[in-house]
Amino acid sequence: MARPTPETRAAYPHPHPTPTRWADNDVYGHVNNVTYYAYFDTAVNTYLASRGALDLREGEVIGLVVETGCAFFAPAAFPETLSVGVRVAHLGRSSVRYELAVFREGEDAACAQGHFVHVYVSRETRRPTELPDVFRAALEDLRVG
Repeated sequence: MARPTPETRAAYPHPHPTPTRWADNDVYGHVNNVTYYAYFDTAVNTYLASRGALDLREGEVIGLVVETGCAFFAPAAFPETLSVGVRVAHLGRSSVRYELAVFREGEDAACAQGHFVHVYVSRETRRPTELPDVFRAALEDLRVG
């Protein structure tokens, strides 16, 4: 598989400001790779909650991550405020492929970019379920391609 090249902010319709924290840095002085996944999860779920699609405590539908990946291009470190760009590359009946990119202040090229796939399931049965209309509407606004 060919290594991806960094994309630009314009490729991601929803920016999510993400301040780094002291604990995000590792012993090498930059944000640890696993922390980027938390940034991705936070950006997507904050967006969904802001659109009324995600009800963390009472919602009938929850998203389970079934696939994820990330490519790193340049380091970020505390104290920086990053921006996590969010887009939807595929919107299925019960699944969504989110693509995300992390941008440092003042830089147009991503320092990291990745993806994850959510399969939305019934909170009660844990079986795949069709995305509710409010989810689909929110996700359509992020769809590219």
